[in-house]
Amino acid sequence: MKKFIAKRLGISIVILFFVTLIIYSIMRCMPTSYVENKAREMSSKPGAKSYEEWLDQLNESYGLNVNIPQGYVVWMGHVFQGDFGDSWQWNVPVIEKFKDVIWYSFALGAVSFILEIVIAIPLGILAARKQYSRTDYAVTVIALIGISLPSFFFATVLKMIFSVKLGWLDLYGIVGRMHEQLSPFGQFLDYAKHLILPVITLTIVSIGSLMRYTRTNMLEVLNSDFIRTARAKGLSEKRVINHHAFRNTLIPIVTILGGSLPGLFAGAMITEQLFQIPGIGYVSYLSMTRGDIPFSMFYLTFLAILSLLGNLIADILYAVVDPRVRVH
Repeated sequence: MKKFIAKRLGISIVILFFVTLIIYSIMRCMPTSYVENKAREMSSKPGAKSYEEWLDQLNESYGLNVNIPQGYVVWMGHVFQGDFGDSWQWNVPVIEKFKDVIWYSFALGAVSFILEIVIAIPLGILAARKQYSRTDYAVTVIALIGISLPSFFFATVLKMIFSVKLGWLDLYGIVGRMHEQLSPFGQFLDYAKHLILPVITLTIVSIGSLMRYTRTNMLEVLNSDFIRTARAKGLSEKRVINHHAFRNTLIPIVTILGGSLPGLFAGAMITEQLFQIPGIGYVSYLSMTRGDIPFSMFYLTFLAILSLLGNLIADILYAVVDPRVRVH
């Protein structure tokens, strides 16, 4: 098992090296005048450094005064120290801004992830148990709607109904106008109230694929020889489903869920932008559209690390539940 993990970890490090090299190379393809304009813009802000100081700092921080390989080494040297530079859009260190916004995305992603599991897996199993019944068709329709429904359209419908028509929830933001006057528990409820529509949006558009995947795997297990043998022995249907079929169905599902865990920190860019939730997705969207290269480079590197971490977790979980995988 240790050799398996070490091999996968080594492959992930090599991939991360090439991904970060591509990210840095793309940044270096930006026109030089862009950095000069950014230095001029940042020097005009109250209390900011002079134009020459900003230009020298930007060139030195990102290795723009040397060739791409040397500049990449300079940039990675700062990255290994946890220094991604100062955000051009937010005028604070990138890591500091990241720490301020990441927990909004984590709260949104964690609640949606839990609801996705609680809803999708039981419904997928139920649909498989009652194949070709009305229940199966209803679950299939719900799954197809979740797969096909664009998040921006569904979010707009929810805002139209619950915010514009009924007036129950706010259209945008993470807190209300009277948030500071509320008690700690009241502030928590205020946060929760503003997360209702984003959570519903993320949950509905996410449950479809997991629901269908669970149904397909459950049907495959139910048609296996060992399930027919268990039924032939006179075991109750409840024990056959819960004790034998369910455990084998979870093997591939666990790997998918393991790969989804790092996504809790990645942020939902579209949903956060639609509801203006100040999470990592929304902040990254604003940074990219406004030319904040330091934060954009950090976010792209962050996504690469999360993706590789997700694949590594999925590989490890699959090796844990199925030891035959370790020989490959």
